[in-house]
Amino acid sequence: MRAWAAVAIVLAIAMQSSSKPPLTLVHTIELPRVEGRIDHLAFDAVGGRVFIAALGNNTVEVIDVKKAVHVKSLAGFREPQGIALATDAGVVAVANGQGEGVQFIGLDDSQPRKAIALGDDSDNVRYDAGARRLFVGYGSGAIAAVDPIGATIVGTVKLAGHPESFQLERAGPRIFVNVPSGGQIAVIDRSAMRVTATWPVSEARANYPMALDEAHHRLFIGCRNPARVLVYDTQSGKPIGSVEIVGDTDDMFLDTRLNRLYVAGGEGFIDVLDTALNAKLARLARIKTDAGARTALFTPDQRRLYLAVPHRGAQKAAIKIYEVQD
Repeated sequence: MRAWAAVAIVLAIAMQSSSKPPLTLVHTIELPRVEGRIDHLAFDAVGGRVFIAALGNNTVEVIDVKKAVHVKSLAGFREPQGIALATDAGVVAVANGQGEGVQFIGLDDSQPRKAIALGDDSDNVRYDAGARRLFVGYGSGAIAAVDPIGATIVGTVKLAGHPESFQLERAGPRIFVNVPSGGQIAVIDRSAMRVTATWPVSEARANYPMALDEAHHRLFIGCRNPARVLVYDTQSGKPIGSVEIVGDTDDMFLDTRLNRLYVAGGEGFIDVLDTALNAKLARLARIKTDAGARTALFTPDQRRLYLAVPHRGAQKAAIKIYEVQD
């Protein structure tokens, strides 16, 4: 019996060591001469490019993901934070922490287009392709609806504090907004542009990133103090679960195909969480990354996660590309 037990242990260890991690690093693309913090990213599926808001460098960096090379550095921004593509309008929207608010550049030629003055701290940007509307969080507490073709503001809604990550329903009119300074999640009807509910965030503070599981009525909220993911029921607005995560998170993404949540943290890890309905929310893996690498982008069709790594000492500024493993 002892011999068989020993064999079983050896086989179990061998199987565990041979299994693939949920994310595998496949490319590292350096961002030459990029200094400071790197914020959010946007994917151009047609052109095979990723646009990167290099906040501390006052540039937008562009990489070719097919060739895995850095293509160009675009200047003329002031603390670019949020970034989104309005493909049907042929523009890239860049939200600036200072100055002009939202600047538009041509998707094909990268040339400057119109700008919209929203005030300082224009931040996260989302695009509703069906309605042809951009939504931009900005200032001490507001979200603006913007027509990307005419570059005009078509509506605003006030919030209790500066909005961080927010997500748009696809099958409904709601926007769910993290408002960390207000200790809440605000729910907006984007058709009427008004707040319809606020849900308190009390188990943790500094709720920055967010991911929406619309099919199962779940909202995942990433908090920094303490470092936890909180889960809310979007029908009742009540918290229904939580789990400890990597510190200093700023981006998180739901992989609906594999029932996983990818959480990037500046502490230097990506946490992969199990979000299956019949399982308790738990960590599947913790993948070592780099200091300060807390912003990322997940592209479900490509099955890739792009992680932004800032320059720190010998650590070079780069985009690391991970492929999802089953």
